[in-house]
Amino acid sequence: MRARRRQALSRLARWLRRGPDDVNVILPFDEVVAALGMRGERQLGLRTIRLDTIVGTVDSTRDFDRRFRPTSGRVRERWERLALAQRRGEPIPPIDVYRVGGMHFVQDGHHRVSIAMATGATTIEAYVTEVLTQLPSTGIRGRRDLLVKNYERIFRARVPLPAADLAKITVTDPWSYAELGEAVEAWGFRYMQDKGRFLDRTEIARRWYTEEYVPVVRMLRSADLIGPRTEAEAYMRVAAERYRLILTHEWNDDIIERLRHKIR
Repeated sequence: MRARRRQALSRLARWLRRGPDDVNVILPFDEVVAALGMRGERQLGLRTIRLDTIVGTVDSTRDFDRRFRPTSGRVRERWERLALAQRRGEPIPPIDVYRVGGMHFVQDGHHRVSIAMATGATTIEAYVTEVLTQLPSTGIRGRRDLLVKNYERIFRARVPLPAADLAKITVTDPWSYAELGEAVEAWGFRYMQDKGRFLDRTEIARRWYTEEYVPVVRMLRSADLIGPRTEAEAYMRVAAERYRLILTHEWNDDIIERLRHKIR
């Protein structure tokens, strides 16, 4: 089957380019929603959607790749029957999809999507259900990106800052979100001990950001200690070195200067 040959050639080309394996793997809807955190859904009705925004499926991850080329012989008979019906001019019913951000996931109509892509179509009619999530779907190219989103979602639950402040805290290693969450909680515990009163997560997050994170990042930037890292990564590295080398949780210009000479 021509579509299956294209799929095999694409896999070979990806291997030759040494591209990441999961970029061409179809995205599972449930894993994406779990990573982003579901807030609700709403029916949008019949819409015309671009085929290049269809990146995943609800339940047929084994039968198609990311571009909905068949990956097994199990779908061949149905695929050929629908393709023949389309060539005869028979009406093709709309598909059913879930929308997550700018991405669409097929609930019903996988073969129709596959045929439309194979024949060069750019759009398709679909009944759309929009899924609202806690995190935006931007930046998801493959399944490995879901790990980053999952750790980020957990970090946001542990450190509930306003969206504008959270947007400034970024890391390149997903595990760093877990480490930073632990650091904020430890800071909050010390803060409550010092003040002698209990504060909830939201208040601790606000005080950590305004009284600890922002001033320290400002000092690090003045001392040229950010480097190629993100601000959050520089903060974590220097905070760890501060306690290891100087045995203090305090911050001041003298400590920053001592650290600057020790870790550069």
